[in-house]
Amino acid sequence: MADAAFDFFSDEPISAEAIITLAEPLPAWQTVGGPIALVLFFILLCFLLRWFIPFKDQTLSFSLQDLPVAAQRGIGLAAVLFGVAFFFGIAQAINQVEIHGSTDAYFQSMTKTKLLTFTHAHLFGFTTAFFIIGIPFSMHFNRVRLYQWMFPAGLAAALTDIMSWWGIKYISPNFDYVTMACGVIYGGCYLVMLIGVIRIMFFPSVRWLPDYINEGKQ
Repeated sequence: MADAAFDFFSDEPISAEAIITLAEPLPAWQTVGGPIALVLFFILLCFLLRWFIPFKDQTLSFSLQDLPVAAQRGIGLAAVLFGVAFFFGIAQAINQVEIHGSTDAYFQSMTKTKLLTFTHAHLFGFTTAFFIIGIPFSMHFNRVRLYQWMFPAGLAAALTDIMSWWGIKYISPNFDYVTMACGVIYGGCYLVMLIGVIRIMFFPSVRWLPDYINEGKQ
């Protein structure tokens, strides 16, 4: 209710408190605890994957080079195209941050509808990209423990990254640190798998340590 004693035609200045109402700052358990909880979620998800599906020595002997020629050509070309899309995605993310000034400002500029659409598209995109590249990569290097984490850990990081976008918009810019960390993880995993598949398909004579581990020739 307006102050009855206030004279609208008076020259008396209006106090800033009467014009601007600032929202109460969120508590630390949300601004700091939220990002920490999301990191723990990623760790828990990886732990559950390891718990339910532990690593075991494979008797399967599988090589992408044994597939029909058409499959080899198709997988090789798909890997190249996904690699191109990967770098365009990085360029698009950098461009948006440059336009808006920061990741926080970028997500704050989004409406809820746009963020829902953004989430939907990226969930499908990340899952499809990792599935198409991850399956042949993981089947080929079925005896290399580290390589058997590339596919699931990359997907877990992608999911955590998408969740952090909502945290940036509705809770705190601190979730940006989670976004950057997850970007490094899923980007690194995806890049390793891309290079691995392309190398196997197009440069089979190029070999390094994981090839010998996979063949049991350490």
